[in-house]
Amino acid sequence: MPNCSDTAMISSSVLLDGGDEVECSILSFPDLDVKDLLPLTPKSSFKAESDTSVRKKYAFAKKKAFALFVKAKEEPARASCPPAMCRAGLGWKCCRQTFKDLAGIHIHVAMQHSSDIRQQTGLILKQLAAEASTSSNPASAEEADRLSGPTCNSQELSDRLPDTSHISSDELTSGVGEVLLYYCYREVKAPLKLCAWQKSLCQHLHLTGKVRIASEGINGTVGGSKVATSLYIEAMLSHPLFKTILCREDFKSSAGGAHCFPDLRVGVFEEIVPMGINPNKVSYKETGIHLSPEEFHKEVEKYLSQAPQAQSDTILLDCRNFYESKIGHFQGCLAPDIRKFSYFPSYVDENLELFKNKRVLMYCTGGIRCERGSAYLRTKAACREVYQLKGGIHKYLEEFPDGFYRGKLFVFDQRYTISSNEDVIAECRYCGTLWDQYKLCSSLHCWQLVLTCPSCQAKGFTACCPICQEKGLKLASNPSGWMVKEECECTDRRQRVPVKHV
Repeated sequence: MPNCSDTAMISSSVLLDGGDEVECSILSFPDLDVKDLLPLTPKSSFKAESDTSVRKKYAFAKKKAFALFVKAKEEPARASCPPAMCRAGLGWKCCRQTFKDLAGIHIHVAMQHSSDIRQQTGLILKQLAAEASTSSNPASAEEADRLSGPTCNSQELSDRLPDTSHISSDELTSGVGEVLLYYCYREVKAPLKLCAWQKSLCQHLHLTGKVRIASEGINGTVGGSKVATSLYIEAMLSHPLFKTILCREDFKSSAGGAHCFPDLRVGVFEEIVPMGINPNKVSYKETGIHLSPEEFHKEVEKYLSQAPQAQSDTILLDCRNFYESKIGHFQGCLAPDIRKFSYFPSYVDENLELFKNKRVLMYCTGGIRCERGSAYLRTKAACREVYQLKGGIHKYLEEFPDGFYRGKLFVFDQRYTISSNEDVIAECRYCGTLWDQYKLCSSLHCWQLVLTCPSCQAKGFTACCPICQEKGLKLASNPSGWMVKEECECTDRRQRVPVKHV
């Protein structure tokens, strides 16, 4: 998802695995705007609002979270940047904008990334609470080490990296490239340790991309030369955590390379795919029945042969976002008009009658969203059966490039789409001409994707909607002015969770 809030890098030195079993209390602060269960010692189980020390800890954690977020956006300053403006030869890049001074990046982060800071603050508070619990109870130190995992030293990391002494730098960084997509659900007791190794591994192989790690597993998409990606797969398959679970077929590949991502971002999160529900409440272990691409193809063929499909006992469910299904989907599918996967549970709740006594065939890009999505659907006990496409659309297209999936496959990198057939099923936002090549809205305050054909682009129609177009022109004419990121006409008019009438 081209959303920096999903991929912001997190410092591995300040995060702790949230598997604590110590007593919990609710911390509630006016500016936190959420109620998070945070581990505290029994002595501090009274209301946090009245505890000055807790407030001080929160202020400290928030400052640290803010500083770490800003630090992750640092990059060497351009030569054109005056030394007086660029602090110690540094600049900052975030949300397609470059900031030359510290005040500018601070204002941007404060206004645009409050939710990211809030999440990081909660994680740091968990670490502080765990440290306090350990120091007050020395006997629990061993348990804390088990939960957080020991810190990797340089030698340990080096021992786990593939030998590249026989490979030239050119082979690792140039030549034919590809993008890998994979995930693996399994218990990770030391996510920080895995995070440090992943970061070192990718840097060692000159890979870019995004890797999410949590106590429930790992989810990654990385790009580089084929030599580098091959070594990456070998390293993953030989790692003690994954060697008995992962296999080569679990890695989906497509033409690309390191240029498909702006940088490398590796971090520890609560979920490896953001559905917005604690993995302990809805576990991947309760997932639907996996169907191979061949089995799924037969099921779709059977479903499409039934007429009318509206009265069928089967639902072919696309659990991706609307901008993905707009440019490509299975024929006859139900594609929820949702903007984020975190809206999927609400969509199910609001449309539960739609799934009552139905057989559900689910699919997504690579399979990972179906793992948690099907598990959530099953918890509602409304469907008769829930099936999911193993390996997602990616694997299906490898076997059935001219099958029942028509159009392009949306991918979350700078390519935006990959294709296996020549079908174009989407239209230009402005003139209605068949067109399916996404671009980011030209207005800097907006992060929406827009379908605008070359002809309309030449006429200046480069924003996602007329309102954004006008705001973009105003911003361009007054570059020193500050414009707050906001939802535009496109999202303001879209129902957050659409309701289907049975």
